[in-house]
Amino acid sequence: MPSSSATQAPRLAGHALVEALVAQGIDTCFGVPGESFLAVLDGFHEHRERIRFIACRQEGGAAFMAEAQGKLSGRPGICFVTRGPGATNASIGLHTAFQDSTPMVLFIGQVGADVRDREAFQELDYRAVFGPNSGGMAKWVGEVQSADRLPEYVARAFRIAMQGRPGPVVLALPEDMLTTATAAPVLPRIEPATAWPAPEALRELRYLLLAARRPLVIAGGSGWDAAATSALQRFAEAWQLPVSCAFRFQDRFDNTHRLYAGDVGIGINPKLAQRVRDADLILALGPRLGEMTTGGYTLLEAPRPRQKLVHVHAGAEELGRVYEADLLLQSAMANAAHALASLTAPDTCAWADWSRAAHADYLANLQPPADAALSTPLDLAEVVKTVQRLAPTDAIVTNGAGNYSGWLHRYWQHRSLGAQLAPTSGAMGYGVPAAIAASLLNPGRCVVAFAGDGDFLMTGQELATARAHGARPIVIVVDNGSYGTIRMHQERDFPGRVSGSDLANPDFAMLARAYGWAAERIEHTAAFEPAFAAALASAQPSLLHLVVSSEVITTRTTLSAIRAAAVQRATAPLPSSTSTASDKT
Repeated sequence: MPSSSATQAPRLAGHALVEALVAQGIDTCFGVPGESFLAVLDGFHEHRERIRFIACRQEGGAAFMAEAQGKLSGRPGICFVTRGPGATNASIGLHTAFQDSTPMVLFIGQVGADVRDREAFQELDYRAVFGPNSGGMAKWVGEVQSADRLPEYVARAFRIAMQGRPGPVVLALPEDMLTTATAAPVLPRIEPATAWPAPEALRELRYLLLAARRPLVIAGGSGWDAAATSALQRFAEAWQLPVSCAFRFQDRFDNTHRLYAGDVGIGINPKLAQRVRDADLILALGPRLGEMTTGGYTLLEAPRPRQKLVHVHAGAEELGRVYEADLLLQSAMANAAHALASLTAPDTCAWADWSRAAHADYLANLQPPADAALSTPLDLAEVVKTVQRLAPTDAIVTNGAGNYSGWLHRYWQHRSLGAQLAPTSGAMGYGVPAAIAASLLNPGRCVVAFAGDGDFLMTGQELATARAHGARPIVIVVDNGSYGTIRMHQERDFPGRVSGSDLANPDFAMLARAYGWAAERIEHTAAFEPAFAAALASAQPSLLHLVVSSEVITTRTTLSAIRAAAVQRATAPLPSSTSTASDKT
């Protein structure tokens, strides 16, 4: 690796950028080509033996692929887009990376310096659009004015994306800068500086554990590696602690382990929700404790929870931002887990029965309810269980947003880190691009995407990307003819008044075949297993179109039941009171 003082033959800055990415260990980039960064595309051609550019069909899909790359690798996923329209299309992936704490760098072609600030063709001020003052788009936004400083900016972008709470960074690349020659050498591979928990804080944490009677771990967030999840398991076993996982971070702990308590998120097991409320100590390892994990800030009341709270997080700015915890610990998860595993446990734990009951509740929740309305004619619980039974144990499972994901979250048992790709941002359209990226980055590994009908058509054009570049995921489209989550909320708040949530869908199997995929339409449970087995054996990417009724809206209830409950609430007599609404206005 050349040092910063090494001599370097002059080459286009666009080529130097590609060399800098190679130096950072990047071998795959995603994007949609644009005339604003032609010199970079030429750099990909120049170095095509060491790095590849995956041309996608829409920038939102490309950004989702880069975000999935960041989740899988722990290093920044890379996305290239052009000016204005390209950049704004990519914003959905940028926002997902921010809320999911995923390292990512979005490179945006920018207008040349000679026409800046004239509202030139597709010009935007990216610092204003994506800057930290946006409150949720990027950790840092830079614009490279000098070709000689380009390697410096790339190294800085990687460091900021990985350090502390990981997240996305934006670098704007003026077109004329990229076509300037530079002799600047690339900089060495960046490794983030990481914090360790202070010894006195670990002693205090141990005292809190010893004083507890009903402790519960909530693991989640980014920055984990396989060694860290193993250390977490050793810590849990030594202390006999029940471990739950935060919303869409279910692969942080082996779901088949005797201490696993379930996931704390949308559609939470009601018994686990009560257990969170009843806990006298919550040890939050990694999650930022957002709205979905905390049940709208009710399971853990903000700003001061009823439970004692220990919050461990990599970002100092996150600690204490929402919750006033009893103990705040800044540490990278890889370091925190090893430190916790070194804590000396007592000979016996007062909460052994509590931990056994937590796991028993989880196992009971794996059994579908005895309600025929939820299982005919196509039983989604059986679909998920069949996929798990037939797929390899190291299969990667992805999903976007929608009520269909509730079946996956409830019935799938994750066994190892890196097996789940799902957006905590709740972004629709994530699952298909994430699955394509996972397949491209892990050739030969089974990748299965679950998507809803509305969800799928947000990014379904990326089926063409998979076919063009040799990805072979299996996509399962759950088609209930509606934006199901919205329909459910309508029935809850405005029963019987349906507006804007019905969908007119294509035949998804025929659509997939048009893209060169193998595909099958499935309307009954018995037809699913042979179709999925055929997809596993196929040399082509495959799509299975599952036609279900919108009546089956969650894993626990139906639309009719939600509507009936809402009508009953609306017609129930108001409780007697000495005051009225008009008294308070």
